[in-house]
Amino acid sequence: MSGRVETAGRWGLVARFPAPLGARFARNKLAVAGVSVVGLFLLFCFIGPLLYSTDQTHTDLTQVNLPPSGSHWLGTDAVGHDQLGRLMYGGQVSLLVGLTAGVLATVIGTLWGAVAGYAGGWVDAVMMRVVDAGIAIPALFILLVVSAITSPGTPGLIVILGLVSWLVPSRLVRAETLTLKNRDYVLTLRATGGTHGRAIRRHILPNSVSTIVVAATFQIADAILLVAYVSYLGLGVQPPKTDWGGMLSAGLTAAYSGRWWLIVPPGLAIILVVCAFNAIGDGLRDAFDVKGRG
Repeated sequence: MSGRVETAGRWGLVARFPAPLGARFARNKLAVAGVSVVGLFLLFCFIGPLLYSTDQTHTDLTQVNLPPSGSHWLGTDAVGHDQLGRLMYGGQVSLLVGLTAGVLATVIGTLWGAVAGYAGGWVDAVMMRVVDAGIAIPALFILLVVSAITSPGTPGLIVILGLVSWLVPSRLVRAETLTLKNRDYVLTLRATGGTHGRAIRRHILPNSVSTIVVAATFQIADAILLVAYVSYLGLGVQPPKTDWGGMLSAGLTAAYSGRWWLIVPPGLAIILVVCAFNAIGDGLRDAFDVKGRG
């Protein structure tokens, strides 16, 4: 009987997410463009330094604020660092923190929302009041306060971002769980002695995958923006490391002197990557929507 219940749950998942998911996603040109942009930036940031090697640790005061040229394709900054190489290394931090923190926030929010929605009653009420209280406090404010106190490195930023960004995914997953827990295959599993944990693992979470995946893409975009905000204010990763937000902060005053190459590239990189992840999230949401079947 338990095997038949699990099979029913899997068939429910298949019915909900039909086979031509990739084809429906591919019809969204903006989403496909978003995947291409993210892929290009991953190659640029993680493979690029292997092909375009620069010293991003030591300063060179003889190469300060040089304009773009054959030797330095995007010029140099105020301490002689090659700006193109710095854009690559800064992108590594921004993308690594954004991707990891977005996934961490989604995992925490998914587990919290699934437990709250499935348990119901006073457990749900208490857990969601915690979420409501957290949402009432801007995540950026919490992040700024904690960053000012601890001066976190890359791992610290990931943990802090994950802990302040899980609230929205938890509400989305809870809403999905409230619907799924009354489905026949979940009720049958409970009636045959299945545990609550088994019901959540086997049926609630797998059937919430569309909500979880879409939420993750938006969380990644938000995390990249948040780390850029914090670094722009000087509370992110500390020199000689940097990220795109830190590059913006360092190049702000230079922009008034006409040194556009210090601010345009990192600003454009942030805009493109955030828009790309948002486009991917929109494409996934449309692709998972059963009403979108043609």
